[in-house]
Amino acid sequence: MAKPRDIRDVVEEELLDDNLVDAAAITIRDINGKVALNGTVQSYPQYLEAAAAARRVAGVTKVRNHLKVALPPEDCRNDAMLTAAANDALVASGVAPDGVEAIAKNGCITLRGTLKYRSQCAAAESAVSGLTGVRGIKDEIELIFDVDCADVNRLVQKALRSHSVPPDDSRVAVNASGNTVMLIGNVRTKPQRDAVVDAAWRGHGVMAVITEIEITG
Repeated sequence: MAKPRDIRDVVEEELLDDNLVDAAAITIRDINGKVALNGTVQSYPQYLEAAAAARRVAGVTKVRNHLKVALPPEDCRNDAMLTAAANDALVASGVAPDGVEAIAKNGCITLRGTLKYRSQCAAAESAVSGLTGVRGIKDEIELIFDVDCADVNRLVQKALRSHSVPPDDSRVAVNASGNTVMLIGNVRTKPQRDAVVDAAWRGHGVMAVITEIEITG
């Protein structure tokens, strides 16, 4: 019976086969599926890709990425140049107008500001991660959870249409303040009312729903 292959060996092969990573200076440790990557790579995208490659290996339960980014001299940028490039990249990505700015220090970019969705934070990191001169990214973006009234209204109207068959005179308006949503209007049946309320709760940032909906029958 063949002996199971050591996870460290499989991770090493995965890294060597990955064309996006120069694994020459990477060492690997494995303790019961918990893999640690040590050593250096020449860019931040390689830093990210090395960890992604390790996670692809069956049996790996956790990856600790201790790699250092050792930039070639020609890829180094001073703080002012990298800060400007990062903020330009955020503007081009469409994230910066929503309230994010970048500040670079010794090759590490710190992202600060406020956004509504975690996916926007990931988009901001992605926008700057491939820039020449980046050694690391620190995410200090705050998530704000004020209700998006348009989003809640879309959900409510969709629920109302799907439960008004055939169409009737049901009408529901959405008002939002902070994390609270107020629903005002009239519906024909209790299932319509319940569907609308459930839809409102699915809105981003909603922590309270006040219902002033009349059931007309």
